[in-house]
Parts: sequence; C-alpha cells; structure tokens
Amino acid sequence: MPRLFGTDGVRGLANRELTADLALGLSQAAAAVLTQGRHADELRAAGRRPVAVVARDPRVSGEFLTAAVSAGLASSGVDVLDAGVIPTPATAYLIDSIKADFGVMISASHNPAPDNGIKFFSFGGTKLPDVVEDRIESYLGKQKLAPIGDGVGRIQRFADAEDRYVVHLLGTLPHRLDGIKVVLDCANGAAAGVSPETFKDAGAEVVVIGADPDGININDGVGSTHLDKLQAAVLEHGADVGIAHDGDADRCLAVDAQGEIIDGDRIMAILALSMKERGKLTDDTLVVTVMSNLGLKRAMAEHGIRVIETKVGDRYVLEALAAEKLALGGEQSGHVIMSEYATTGDGVLTGLHLVAEMARTGKTLAELASVMTVYPQVLVNVRGVDHHSLHDDDEIAAAVTAAETELGDSGRVLLRPSGTEPMVRVMVEASDQVTAERHAATLADVVRERLAV
Repeated sequence: MPRLFGTDGVRGLANRELTADLALGLSQAAAAVLTQGRHADELRAAGRRPVAVVARDPRVSGEFLTAAVSAGLASSGVDVLDAGVIPTPATAYLIDSIKADFGVMISASHNPAPDNGIKFFSFGGTKLPDVVEDRIESYLGKQKLAPIGDGVGRIQRFADAEDRYVVHLLGTLPHRLDGIKVVLDCANGAAAGVSPETFKDAGAEVVVIGADPDGININDGVGSTHLDKLQAAVLEHGADVGIAHDGDADRCLAVDAQGEIIDGDRIMAILALSMKERGKLTDDTLVVTVMSNLGLKRAMAEHGIRVIETKVGDRYVLEALAAEKLALGGEQSGHVIMSEYATTGDGVLTGLHLVAEMARTGKTLAELASVMTVYPQVLVNVRGVDHHSLHDDDEIAAAVTAAETELGDSGRVLLRPSGTEPMVRVMVEASDQVTAERHAATLADVVRERLAV
C-alpha cells in the first residue's frame, strides 16, 4: 500500500481521494500523535487543552475539509483557532507566534481547484518529519481521543490572523518600497488579501491581477505556473517588476520591466548577495537543491558564497538550513526560505525582500539578476520504466560519463528516479540549448531502452 503522505502533506481529488471522512480521521490521528510526550505532560500540568491553528486557501472544497478537520480536532480535546483563508507561511508563522501546539493548512498549493490537501505543522510552525507523518498514518482507524464534558475542544475564529501576519512581514523589511511600481499576481489564491495590502503598506505602487478568488478559479491561468498574464500586465502598466504567487503563496517568481522571467534561482542569487553585503547571510552559505541551475552555483562561487545541495523538495532545504543554522535556501520553482523570518517558504516575504533590494540599490531587477548567467537546462521525463534500477545499470552509467566528459566544465548531467511513479527525470545543462537538447535526448533514449518494462 502506498504511503498516504506525499512530499508535502496528503493530497488528492477533493471528495474522491481526499474525503471529509479522511480529513476527520487524519485530524483525530494527528491530535493523538501531536499531543503525546513531554509537551502533553506540560499541558496537563498547566491545566489547559492543546491549541491548533487551522487555515485554508480559497478553493471551495476547503470549506467542508476545514469543518471536518476542526471537528476531528475538537472531538479529540484540541481547541481550534480558525484563521480562515490565509497563506501557508502565514499559518506557520502564527503557530510559532502564538505558541500554538500545532497547526493544519488545507491547500493543494499550485494544483488545480478540484484538488486539495492537508498539511500538518508541529509546535514552532515547522513541517513534520517523515517519521511523525508515518505515525499519524498508523493511527488511522485506531482508538481516538474522546474526552467528554469540559475536555472537549472549542472552535473559535482567529479574528486578527491576517493583521498579525502583515505586521510581521512589514517588520522584516530592510528598506521601504517607495517609488517602485509592482504588478502582483495572486493566483486567485490565499495571497489575494494579504499581498496587495502589504506591498501598499510598504510604499509600493501596486497593480493587482488574479485577486478575485471564487473557490474554483485558483491557479486557473494565473499565478506562478502561468506567467504570461503577469508578463503582459507588467508591460501594459510600465511596471518596474511583477511578482507571482501560487495558490497558497509559499512560492514567488518574478518578471522584470522587460517581461523576462526571473526564477527562484536568480531570486536566491540576488538575495544571497544582498544578505552577504549586509552581514545577514550566515556563514556566507546558500542551500539549494540538485535542480538549481549551474549558473547559480558559479555566480555564488565568484562572490565567495558556499553552496550546499540537497535532494529536490523544500523539506530537504529546510532540514539543511536547520542543521547548520543557515539563513537562506530554496528551489528553482520559487520556494525561497529566509529562516530568520519564516519556518517555510514564503512567497510574499520573498517578493517584498526582492523589491526592497531594488529600492535599496536603485537598480532594476534586470541589473540585479545579471549577476547570474542562466545555463540552458533541458528536462526530459522518461515514463513507463523500471526507475528503481536506474543506478544499477552499467550502460546508463557509461552514457552519463560520456556526456559529462564532453560537457566538461560547461555543463552537467542529472538523472533521478521519480519518487511517486515509474519515471526517470533526465536533466542536462550546457552552454547552449542545442547541446543540452542533444545530450538529454540521447540519455533519455538509453534510459528508455535499458529500463523498459
């Protein structure tokens, strides 16, 4: 039986794979697991019930899933603070800020509206490690906590949740945004209320698109996975920069004044150099994943910044940041983690700090992004293969070695199996597009031939 928890919580088609019954059971199981141990003993000694923050993005299924999660928690003796529609990083911040015992975010991030997901955060607003998620899954169907009388949890509205988050964001800024015109694409998602308000309060002139959520239009042709409308709006309004979020606003991608896309790698390059200059980049180190562009690593080396690589997934970036108490890390996709201010990727926070660097330096986004040369990167997904045997095949290894030898220092090769389906991802970077495409196609053919099932 496949693992219920994926790389970022439990996701599925709402009301089919992710049902109200499953949401209820998961929240009851989470309550049993996350209220155990020394912390639970301290709660009992203090004579109080555990507290959980629950929030969601605006997709319509979030309404019944929130009701089911809240019911499961309250029936397990947990007091619920319902924060309504707010970004995922806002939920994480609030859990930490008010010292809640844990929290739940109901969102499927950049997925289309029919999907949804349930993500748990522990005390401090951090993501759960795999072992804790597995323990929650193992509790499904087992005896639940079932207090009676005064032991039953209460459900209350977290009335000032959004305001607290906005104040926090503004308090992180090293420089106001006066004089900069920004187009914000809120993906018809959880950032629709928070992001425009915060950018305006920080001094920016703001044009907003994708900020009319109706429950079913989240990520629909807008947001960080559909940047064409943001590019057009930046050019139409003569803006200095465009900022795009995804549905739950834990990502940020940008567009410069000429409409060129600035991805997570280039955003990290800009922030890393700024933080180093201001003495904010701990140990002059940046954490990225193996998918980050070779150009980022070379740019960082030129400026004396060490780069640590992790597996793909923001949870692995978070683990590396925590292990060495580092300040900045992220992914090419726009998950950028500034650990001084956030326990997870925060798209609004990232966008604010990116624009603040423009204001601080007086440079355009294109000028700031020019610190990094982007190497052409080609990704081929080879489906229907025995991905488990990828690293055991000598002919594939020989083909990779041959490609790497030809590329030398001007490129790199990465083959990795999918963690969820029979597929191998072939990624090649080179100094030109044609070379990258040629090597990627050749390697994909070898993988397809050798691992066919």
